[in-house]
Amino acid sequence: MARNEQLIRQHKLLQLLEATRFGRTLGELRDDLVSDLGLGSLHERSVRRDLEALQAAGFPVVTVDTQRGKVWKLGPAFRGTHKITASVTELIALSVGRDLMMPLAGTPFWIGIETFWNKIQQSLPDGVWEHYQKYRDVLHVLGTPAKSYRRHQGILKTLHRAIVEHRVVSAEYQSLGTAKPTTRLIHPYAVVLYQSSLYIVVDLDPSSSDKPNLRHLKLDRFRKADPIDRYFKPRADVDVKQHLSASIGIFAGESPQRFKIRVSSFAAAWVLEDPWHPDQQVKMLPDGGLILRLRAAHEMEIIPKVLALGTEAELLAPRNSRIRLRRMIRNMARLYRDTEKK
Repeated sequence: MARNEQLIRQHKLLQLLEATRFGRTLGELRDDLVSDLGLGSLHERSVRRDLEALQAAGFPVVTVDTQRGKVWKLGPAFRGTHKITASVTELIALSVGRDLMMPLAGTPFWIGIETFWNKIQQSLPDGVWEHYQKYRDVLHVLGTPAKSYRRHQGILKTLHRAIVEHRVVSAEYQSLGTAKPTTRLIHPYAVVLYQSSLYIVVDLDPSSSDKPNLRHLKLDRFRKADPIDRYFKPRADVDVKQHLSASIGIFAGESPQRFKIRVSSFAAAWVLEDPWHPDQQVKMLPDGGLILRLRAAHEMEIIPKVLALGTEAELLAPRNSRIRLRRMIRNMARLYRDTEKK
């Protein structure tokens, strides 16, 4: 059994008991665990041991005899410890965060966001809630596309559990431009939310002992994900946070490249107002323009930004990326050439 499997079951049991007022029998809890966690089988004895472990840890899990038989539930002490208070400012901050996380609707992550929000709403006096709504009406969150991962809920649940358990996954994945999906074994490390899309950070070449081959697979392109009866040991040289910080977007590469861009005085303010990367370096020029230096995992994180500034920006280095951009501009010029007869 995986080291974290029992902990995962116990956490899920608490969620199941929180969601019921009248309690659940051992059989009902076992069936819910098997369904929600995607288990092949689970004995009621294991469920009982998990419940007893929660009791020993101090959670007020109690048993009650009913017409349905003995049920397990959370005692009044547990619910009483969850009194929630919040100021109007805290409500605004939380609601903005909730709006930004809207693409997660339909996923296991969203359930926690929504249930916590409902708890807060129910525990606050009407006056506080009305005051919050008046303030919230003047603040709107835009830029998050109306996207939902409801149809990927099962795949995401499987991948999330595999990440926690360090379990190898057989994934059917269809890259853009390919006619059919390919099947590969992956070691999943983390879930990333980037611009309303979910990505899975995986090691695509687990057999290599030299160095990891980390890639970001878009959840939309998964066709299937099945955990196999094999576990992996997370690599000591994989730091997901550090790995993600090397990129300004969601591209993944073996090693970041260094880019140098000249920006005109007209467009300099835009770059200063909306930095491309937290670690970028800016050198102001006498004419009001600037030289921007930064690292990125892939040139296609930089080229679209340079193109967006038109003639107000010039990619100076590296040379191979400058050549590629020049070719793109030539092809664009041919595409937009006026061919109408005069």
